[in-house]
Amino acid sequence: MHTHNSSRTILQPYWKQVILISTLGWIVVWFNRTALTPIYPQLSIFFDNASDAQIGAISSFYFLGYVLMQIPSGLLVDKFGKKTVLIPGFILFAIGTLLLATSNSLNIMYLGNVLAGVGSGTFYGVAFSLTNEYVPYQYRSIATAIVNCGTAIGSGIGMIASSYFISQKGMDWQIIEYVSLGTILAMIILFLLFLNRDVKQKRIDDTVIPLENKMTFKKLMAPKMLGAYTVYFSTCYAYYLVNTWLPNFLETERGFTGATIGLATSLIFISSVPGALIFSRLADKYSNRKIDLVVFLEIMAAITLCLTVMAGNKIVLLIGLILYGFFGKVAVEPIIISWLGENVSVKGLATTLGVFNFLGMSSSVIAPSLTGVISDTTGSKITAFYLSIVILIIGTVFFYIVNRKSSNNKKG
Repeated sequence: MHTHNSSRTILQPYWKQVILISTLGWIVVWFNRTALTPIYPQLSIFFDNASDAQIGAISSFYFLGYVLMQIPSGLLVDKFGKKTVLIPGFILFAIGTLLLATSNSLNIMYLGNVLAGVGSGTFYGVAFSLTNEYVPYQYRSIATAIVNCGTAIGSGIGMIASSYFISQKGMDWQIIEYVSLGTILAMIILFLLFLNRDVKQKRIDDTVIPLENKMTFKKLMAPKMLGAYTVYFSTCYAYYLVNTWLPNFLETERGFTGATIGLATSLIFISSVPGALIFSRLADKYSNRKIDLVVFLEIMAAITLCLTVMAGNKIVLLIGLILYGFFGKVAVEPIIISWLGENVSVKGLATTLGVFNFLGMSSSVIAPSLTGVISDTTGSKITAFYLSIVILIIGTVFFYIVNRKSSNNKKG
């Protein structure tokens, strides 16, 4: 039994409340992240015909702040507790979003997005530490998948709302940022009321989880951990390239217009929800096959992304997007996180997740700007998509080799 020092509850037992709050948090974070990507052409015009590289840097600056916060956030959460770190983080997230909404230059946009990235960067370690700490072991992968589905829901809402209201209806782009600001402030209130402060307690299923408390650099850099970091880097590189530049690619190179851009892009996020739930349920059922499942999903993601880029007509392209969503990042990420939770001590979990997310998400800083540079240089983004597929294959192969060697060493 867990004891809690919060007087307000939405759901019982508390782990169900944790899932709900974490899912809502991801919806808010990802609505903010994706709201601007369908309207890059409008932003380019607003900022005096800025180049693709300059506009792509808006996302890169967000992810720079987000990535730089991952390790400090993990350390702070492990030391001071989740609620103590999360609420100031979301206040900074709100300040950054307010700067975005009121900016009249790219430099202010960059600054606002760095602050938004740093602030929202406190959420990752908190959300997945909560699921690993409070959710019973037999439900952990599916719970992580449900929480992770918030990223898909938030992305879909952001893409569709921005495409419809800004691109099609011609409303000012700043409005979407003010809406995002409102959702962040609402989330701060939810955290204050319904997220319990950490208490000294014994974690569920301690018999399954390593009991040592100290997380050393050697453990963080163990071969199997490096494999997880690498495959996550390659997964994120492809995903954030798609997340950032797919709407522009559909409009400028595949003939999509208006709200159909957001609707087409949102197919990835819609199909990712059943994919995440199905494969995470399989991961819980066949917990000794998680590595094989990760490799399978990554291979399928590479194949379906390639199908999308090579598609000669819109129907095949849309099928490719649906399949990429079904097999891609949202499906594979909770399985990797659940696997990490089984191999890391309770005390060092947030720190490990911080390092994992820092090294993996560093690709999200590179992908938007590099794709912009490739587009400016070649006049097309197709080369950038193929590069992401190659990176995804390399990361998957490395992950498989490292874990195969680790398994062989254990058998020996």
